[in-house]
Amino acid sequence: MQTSTVRTLLVRGMIAGVVAGLLAFALAYVVGEPSIDSSIALEESQSAPAHEHDGAAGAPAEEEEELVTRPVQSTFGLATGVLVYGVALGGIASLAFAICLGRVGRLRPRATAALVAGAAFTTVYLVPFLKYPATPPAVGNPDTIGKRTTLFFLMIVLSVLVAVTAVIAGRRLAPTLGNWNATVAAGGGYAVVMALACLLLPANTDAVKETFPAALLWEFRLASLGVQALLWTAFGLIFGALAERVLRPAGGQAAGQGPETVTGTPAARAG
Repeated sequence: MQTSTVRTLLVRGMIAGVVAGLLAFALAYVVGEPSIDSSIALEESQSAPAHEHDGAAGAPAEEEEELVTRPVQSTFGLATGVLVYGVALGGIASLAFAICLGRVGRLRPRATAALVAGAAFTTVYLVPFLKYPATPPAVGNPDTIGKRTTLFFLMIVLSVLVAVTAVIAGRRLAPTLGNWNATVAAGGGYAVVMALACLLLPANTDAVKETFPAALLWEFRLASLGVQALLWTAFGLIFGALAERVLRPAGGQAAGQGPETVTGTPAARAG
């Protein structure tokens, strides 16, 4: 693939990431922010008696002024974070698409984009989420934030490395086992290794306070999962359509057409 084509796909991937990020922001604002507001309100209600006690003892606690207000966090801050996230992952996914195109079977650009988006969602978010699910703010031990963040990113790196290894193993097994059996074997190997990783890596036993409502926690985690699923689904569909338009003029092979079926070619006029 030519460098100019890869550059064009990179730009299209970032554009698709922006659009997917806007959709994800809308969903996060509608279904995610209410659970965050509820968790913050719960934390404030639990800490209020302690402040009242300090004030009664003659040592009133001074309220810290927020550098960024909650309304700004839930609107401009959330939008900025989701859009930057979408642009970055859109660019990375478009490069992965350029590498995978034509190397994972005779798939059209749309199908390849959907495959890349699905694989990225599974390896980068879903599998690490199953081991270390998201938690609302102000519900865990702040002293363990660094540890929990390290474990989550370790799980992401491990998932991506095992997935890449599984893809390479599947390609090498394909001539012997066939494409279907090789794909099943590679996918099963990935699932087994990641299941062992989930068993061996330490659990986040102090990620959520025991008094935190289970229903509110479940609501937040479903919202987080839904936002990521929407982000990657939208990216796969949008980028697939953009990539199809970019690659179609390069020849019938890129769009799944043979030279004899291209309208206006000598082969068509000869018939």
